[in-house]
Amino acid sequence: MTPVLSVQNLSVSINGGGASVPVLENLSFDVARGKTMALVGESGCGKSMTALAIMQLLPESFQVTSGSIRLDGKDVLSASPRELRSLRGNEMSMIFQEPMTALNPLYTVGDQIGEVLRQHRKLGRRDATEQAIGFLKAVQIPAAEQRVNAYPHQLSGGMRQRVMIAMALACKPKLLIADEPTTALDVTVQAQIFDLLSELQDETETAIVLITHDLGAVSELADDVAVLYAGRCIEQGAAHEVISHARHPYTRGLMACVPHLRLGRANDHGPAVLDEIPGMVPPLGARGPDCAFLPRCAFAGEVCRSQPQPPLDRIGAAAAVSCWRHQEIAP
Repeated sequence: MTPVLSVQNLSVSINGGGASVPVLENLSFDVARGKTMALVGESGCGKSMTALAIMQLLPESFQVTSGSIRLDGKDVLSASPRELRSLRGNEMSMIFQEPMTALNPLYTVGDQIGEVLRQHRKLGRRDATEQAIGFLKAVQIPAAEQRVNAYPHQLSGGMRQRVMIAMALACKPKLLIADEPTTALDVTVQAQIFDLLSELQDETETAIVLITHDLGAVSELADDVAVLYAGRCIEQGAAHEVISHARHPYTRGLMACVPHLRLGRANDHGPAVLDEIPGMVPPLGARGPDCAFLPRCAFAGEVCRSQPQPPLDRIGAAAAVSCWRHQEIAP
């Protein structure tokens, strides 16, 4: 069966000062209908850049240098501007990180949802408004008949995020990209948003690419996961396998930061203390062919210092990892 989204050997670079600097390197994954692929990693690892490449919304100085992106078999990278306008919002949609900046403050939320329907479904204004009310109800916004005439600043952060979801799902796209969809929301609202995405996916069988730094969310929502670090995939596979048997030191470090995945170290003076990963993701210009996680890795050995980063090593049918010492440090 053809996957809804197929990304193969995708590389993205930024051009500046006469040089081309890699941002993403050889990223590959597929997402099937009704399934969720999570892209995980800290800020600066390439998650949002992957989303922008898929949507063909890369900033002017960035470009795809190799690889392919196919949406239901269609070549996205070779699509004309007119074809892309037809695809975006219709067959593929994106929930952006910050709804207050993604929503237009000068238009009501009903107008903004309705615009998608008028553009792609050719509805009149009245029919588009009626359907917008229905979508606001579907994303559980109370008093939808009144809220449809509200401006973004008149809604809470959770409601604005729900409006973004309603806009993204208005045309029942084949692919939904959710880029940190719960940023700046409190824990209760985060849980509601994730529950909502799961319910809507069950109803529409939309393929979802979930971008997050939270492996706790991945354990609840994702079917598959790709862990990104410094623009490279360092671990990938079925979510349950990666969560249960994380093999890369970076993945294990991310898990140690999540309370319900690992409770942390015992503390005689109070509650458990969570682990942390020392250091920071290297900036773009400082990335070489060796393992970018090397300066932060507690398991690094001589082979890590003398060899370039290894390719993803397949482990059974459910996972792959890019680490020279993964067999020695396997849980």
